[in-house]
Amino acid sequence: MTLDLEMAEIAKVFFQESREGLDAMEAGLLTLGATAEGESIHTIFRAAHSIKGGSATFGFTEVASFTHGVETLLDEMRNGVRPITAEAIQILLQACDCLREMIAATEAEQPLDQSRIAGLNGDIAHILGERPQGAASATPAGPPSAAPVQHGVAGWRILFEPVADLLRLRNEPTRMFAELERLGAFAARADASRLPLLEEIDPESCYLGWDMEISGNIARAQIDEVFDWVDSRGRLECLPIQDSATVTAAPPDGTALTIQAERAPAPPSVPAQKAGESGSIRVATEKLDNIINLVGELLITQSMLSGFADGIDPGELDRLRQGLSQLARNTRELQESVMQIRMLPISFAFNRFPRIVHDLSRKLGKKVELKLAGENTELDKTVLEKINDPLVHLVRNALDHGLETPEQRAAAGKNDTGTIELGAFHESGNIIIEVRDDGAGLNKAKILRKARERGLVAPDQELTEEQIDNLIFMPGFSTAEQISDVSGRGVGMDVVRRNINDLGGHVQISSTEGRGSTIRIRLPLTLAILDGQLVRVGREIYVISLLAIVETVQVSKDQVNKLVGRSEVFRSRDEYLPVVKLCDQFGIEPDSNRAEDGLLVVVEADGKRAGVLVDDLLSQQQVVIKSLESNFKPVAGIAGATILGDGMVALIIDIPELIRSARNGAVTARAA
Repeated sequence: MTLDLEMAEIAKVFFQESREGLDAMEAGLLTLGATAEGESIHTIFRAAHSIKGGSATFGFTEVASFTHGVETLLDEMRNGVRPITAEAIQILLQACDCLREMIAATEAEQPLDQSRIAGLNGDIAHILGERPQGAASATPAGPPSAAPVQHGVAGWRILFEPVADLLRLRNEPTRMFAELERLGAFAARADASRLPLLEEIDPESCYLGWDMEISGNIARAQIDEVFDWVDSRGRLECLPIQDSATVTAAPPDGTALTIQAERAPAPPSVPAQKAGESGSIRVATEKLDNIINLVGELLITQSMLSGFADGIDPGELDRLRQGLSQLARNTRELQESVMQIRMLPISFAFNRFPRIVHDLSRKLGKKVELKLAGENTELDKTVLEKINDPLVHLVRNALDHGLETPEQRAAAGKNDTGTIELGAFHESGNIIIEVRDDGAGLNKAKILRKARERGLVAPDQELTEEQIDNLIFMPGFSTAEQISDVSGRGVGMDVVRRNINDLGGHVQISSTEGRGSTIRIRLPLTLAILDGQLVRVGREIYVISLLAIVETVQVSKDQVNKLVGRSEVFRSRDEYLPVVKLCDQFGIEPDSNRAEDGLLVVVEADGKRAGVLVDDLLSQQQVVIKSLESNFKPVAGIAGATILGDGMVALIIDIPELIRSARNGAVTARAA
């Protein structure tokens, strides 16, 4: 492996860990009180310190320089030198955002936003009471110095003897010299007293030590930063040189030679990568160990079954059955273990909301407490990534429309601080996410009036309370009196429902006026595997998601009515549901084309139901979903395909699309 590739791989880890560090910083800043007591401020400082050190190691000097100012402010806060103020916390939160942008741009090898960086550098310097560094230039020349200078010190003498495995740990001493040269006039002598005979030299070991002197008005803290990576087993002494002293490097005992400090070469360029691309998952060691053990079991079973390749003795049929049973069990366990690798805690999605609520509540002038529950609930990485945007819509909507201002809450006899709760838990093989608020709830009269004004509901149409609540998910619907950048354009809740449906999920809302609302999202744990019901229509096999099936019924002739234009509906309890004929939808020959002669599978999506006419119900089984679009082309009404145990291809029905087209057809027929 070349050095370039090694550096690129290490840089990937740095970028990933930097983003995790920024998440920790942001979470800590949002919990800071008026004092620096507790572990939060130390956690924030350590995260900033790690980002600065890592970026300096890779030669990302602008990231290191900017983080240095952030670290200086945090250091003064944690040491009690500077009070923790709301202004400082807000600027530090903005600095976290800026660092995310800088890291993303650095990773993608794109230019940095120098005006934003300079502006925040100025804000931090203003808090520190310093003149902004590099006022005439957008790019800071180096890390701002905020630590107090030790009076009477003309420079420093530094004695450094590193551990022997310095080079093996990929540390580069010339970088240390370059950093010291930036601080002031610098000279160094190498101590070769530990150097062995030529034949005894290990090329990966370090035998040199250094006696260095640096002159100038330099704080001890700046020296410490240069050596903050040093292993505690090595020797490091930093001795002040008083004003009256002459700055000359005294050679230590042993052979000495003078070296000229040169700037360290830039690290090998890192190949351009897509910023923010989530292409890796951290996996716990025990999960990998479990897979390795299962693969071992499979090999044992394979060895057992390979003995039957040349023929089967009738007396060994029981052993063959035993081997096949063992193979099925191992395969199932391996599948479950592999799926576990893709499972991530929902905290990856929840952790962004404290910042969203913090910023939006300040903007809207509301007091809000965010409560999180079930953060360790796991779901598939793909589902986790795709649920982010719908959750943001829901939380923003709850804060903007649901929660009242402190004055309104006080007038209603409530605590002036509203509450938004985000919770997640497993239920019947699915994941449930709930977004609750204790705000004003939905104004059902206003929702119904707006819906009628927009023509979404007929003037004489009667709706239940549940139906009125669900009007907020209709396209183009909004009750906001004024359009703002928070909400009111009528595109949020419609998008929420569509995105959740695309994940094979379902969303419901329940609300009590004056007491708040609860939105409940039901999602599959994974998009890779589906619990399906196999059905037969003619000679074709289709798969319907078990999550979408309400019941299966065999209707009588008097329950079916035919509408104009060949559409049929059947009476299910107190409502009429459209009949969807897969034979007409996909152009196949069924055993029967009449609802009363077949079976109706009642399915539900978007709060609407329909009956799918099939000839026969087959088995229920888990199926691996294959994309039809990437392997063939998009087909209306089909969500994907799978391969059955006998090698046949079965199409997976897109239930939401099927119901939409069926109900639209029924409405058209009734209108005709």
